Amino acid sequence: MKSVLTIGGSDPSGGAGLQGDLKVFKTFGVHGLSVPAALTAQNTSGVEAILPVEKGFFTRQIDVLLRDIRPDALKAGMMYSGWAVEVIAEKIKAFSLTNFVLDPVTVSSTGISLVDEGTLDKIREILFPLSRVITPNIYEASVFTGMNIEDEASMQDAAIVLKKMGPEVVVITGGHLERVTLDMYYDGNDFHEIESEKISGEYHGTGCAFSAAIAASLAIGHPPLDSVRRAKEFVTGAIRKAHHLGKGMGLLNL
Repeated sequence: MKSVLTIGGSDPSGGAGLQGDLKVFKTFGVHGLSVPAALTAQNTSGVEAILPVEKGFFTRQIDVLLRDIRPDALKAGMMYSGWAVEVIAEKIKAFSLTNFVLDPVTVSSTGISLVDEGTLDKIREILFPLSRVITPNIYEASVFTGMNIEDEASMQDAAIVLKKMGPEVVVITGGHLERVTLDMYYDGNDFHEIESEKISGEYHGTGCAFSAAIAASLAIGHPPLDSVRRAKEFVTGAIRKAHHLGKGMGLLNL
């Protein structure tokens, strides 16, 4: 059986973070491995507090796991601390890990910062060049490029800039565009606009599920473009069948 390791934040609601990723992995038929970089106090209405995992223990979790199991893909989401970025890069190199999918989260859906000061620079400088696929949303792509992204043309321009930062493939997710939900895929040669219907409402963990699905598909052996298309279809279906258990955003049916 193929396996995928996710490194990110713990979400008590089960809708995003490690808990959401593990559900995605199971759906795709791969074994899920997980290492928390931070704990969160959050629900469907938002994030209230973040507690980073202590550096030594975070590192030990990864070392102990990777000495035993070498995953077929790796996904990193919320890392919060700059040192976590450095540790992940070190382990990717030390254990020759492949199929690294980076979801460079910066803020929660409700505007809470999910990174410590200086972490974004390290993500861009250290992890982008090690990534097979990066999946920033429009806001995150704007933060990393300093560009104003408003339409398909500016998404393409931003993707070109992000590609020059080192990743093999850039996927800018465009859930905030009015006409459709559009993701812009760029591999340095070709652009692919991947569209789906825009479903009304607010939903928790869509970015987490999307990047986790890409990692799972890569682990199985699908190429990046096919993996992104499969992930897009999967997330759209999960949104369409979402649960509304809490007082805030809907929870994807993973």
